[in-house]
Amino acid sequence: MTQTIHPTAYIAPGALLDDNVTVGPFAVIEAGVEIGADCQIGAHAVVQPYVKMGVGNKLHPHAVLGDLPQDTSFKAETVSWLIVGDNNVFREGFTAHRSAKEQGETHIGSGCFFMNNSHVAHDCHVGDSVIFANNVAIGGHVDVGNNVFMGGGVVAHQFCRIGAYAIVQGTTGLNMDVIPFTLIGGRPARHYKLNTVGLRRAGITGERYKALSAAFRLLRNKQSLDTLEETEELKLLKAWLAVKSKRGVHGFVDISA
Repeated sequence: MTQTIHPTAYIAPGALLDDNVTVGPFAVIEAGVEIGADCQIGAHAVVQPYVKMGVGNKLHPHAVLGDLPQDTSFKAETVSWLIVGDNNVFREGFTAHRSAKEQGETHIGSGCFFMNNSHVAHDCHVGDSVIFANNVAIGGHVDVGNNVFMGGGVVAHQFCRIGAYAIVQGTTGLNMDVIPFTLIGGRPARHYKLNTVGLRRAGITGERYKALSAAFRLLRNKQSLDTLEETEELKLLKAWLAVKSKRGVHGFVDISA
């Protein structure tokens, strides 16, 4: 097993590090941590107990994974988890907390990019290929779908859902759910168009894009989507809409299709 660990780093007994893990100066890895192959733990980064990481993750200096939830009722002896997928980048000052529930889990998917000082709170579920710009903060129990982009300074209230392929404009405050495939912003936040650029990059073009355009015209007019031929995107949208919201859904200004 090949590892590169700086002599000033602290690795607790019982921490499990796989092949080719690199640990920088003054980093701390606590007991009960599992770190997959090819991960890089930067200087002064901290990985707290009950964190399981996949392969190829990169923690930049002063990132902290798995600290206690910011929940005043939480008891420190609670056993809960932060589960991290593969090939994520956590920039300087990023923080993610483990679950506030006994044997509960906070989840971060794979291929995500979290810019400096962004935050994932307890019991959140963050999908794959998500980007948080600087200073994004999501409260507890927030669900973020795949391929979401959150602009700088975005904050999301507890229990909000941000649907897949959505883009949230910088400094937007979210206190309700964000519909998949949309661009949202403003004060108060409103959906106002499809995430055209993100959809094109994802290969959702042509008839697939037209189907989404038709779907959002119907939604804006509070009409059923059942008249439309189902695509994979419409199946995802219908499944998302079928889940009862705990916060309600942000309204429309004018979704241009």
